[in-house]
Order: sequence, then C-alpha cells, then structure tokens
Amino acid sequence: MDFGDISDNLPVIISIIVLILLQFFLRRKRSPETNQIGIVQNFVNELRLNNRLADVFNPGKAGKKFMDTSWRLYGNKLDFLDRDLQTDVTDTYMLIEDYNQQIASAKKFKSTSYLASIDIDRLKDLLADTEEGLEDWLVARTGSDTTTPKSPSIFGDFTGR
Repeated sequence: MDFGDISDNLPVIISIIVLILLQFFLRRKRSPETNQIGIVQNFVNELRLNNRLADVFNPGKAGKKFMDTSWRLYGNKLDFLDRDLQTDVTDTYMLIEDYNQQIASAKKFKSTSYLASIDIDRLKDLLADTEEGLEDWLVARTGSDTTTPKSPSIFGDFTGR
C-alpha cells in the first residue's frame, strides 16, 4: 500500500471530517418553548395567507383551496394554548377543511353550485379572530409579533441554527 498520495488530499479529508463533526456536535435539540413559538408562527403565517385567499375568493369559479398544512402537521400539538384559543384554531380549520372539500367537489364535477354554501365572511371573521389570538400569544411569549422565519444560511446548516 502506497500512502504517499494521501498527503496531497489530507487537507480536504480533514476539512470534511471537521465539518461532519461540527454538524454532529453543534446540532441542538430545540427546547419545547422554541417549538411552540415556531408552531404558532407557522399558524399565523398560514392564516395570513388564507385571509388573502379569502379576499380574492370568487364563488362563481372554483379557485385555489385554502391552506391547511399547519393544521395537518401540528393540529394535535396545541395543548400549550389556552382552551379558547385552541377552540378558535380548531373551528377555523374545520371550516377550512369543509370549504376545501366543497372547492374540490366543484372542480371535480365542474359545477359552481358546490360553492354556493361557502360563507366567506364567516371564514374571514374566524381567520381574523384566530390570527389576532395567536399574535397576542406570540407577543406574550416573545415580546414581538414578528412571524417571518429567518432564512437558513449555509453556515446555519452546519451549526444547527
């Protein structure tokens, strides 16, 4: 075995090993408080998007479905919210799911009659109330209602941030 050529590639090999070790050791498990704040931020961002979709909703045409990704991911992890806020979030997303089914039916059968029972004003009220409640929760926990997530950087991937 000739190990003479390894010395040429040694800096590259060492830097790869160091990066892997940094990734492994610096990756931290988030605290439950951080996860809760992230969950609420996801809900607030999604509610804002749904509010914009409700503004442009046209009952004469089956358009985009409302977003319910946060609900599907975190709907069963809302124990940390007070009971009234949990009820608001649940009611809002149950209505969204119902409306999404009606929109899907309208698209499937190419008929707007399925959209006639959608009460967009009720949805807007629920969206506004729920968004306000979640923003108040964020202000109480973090002191700010900023919900824009930070973009991860390349170095952030290596350090676990």
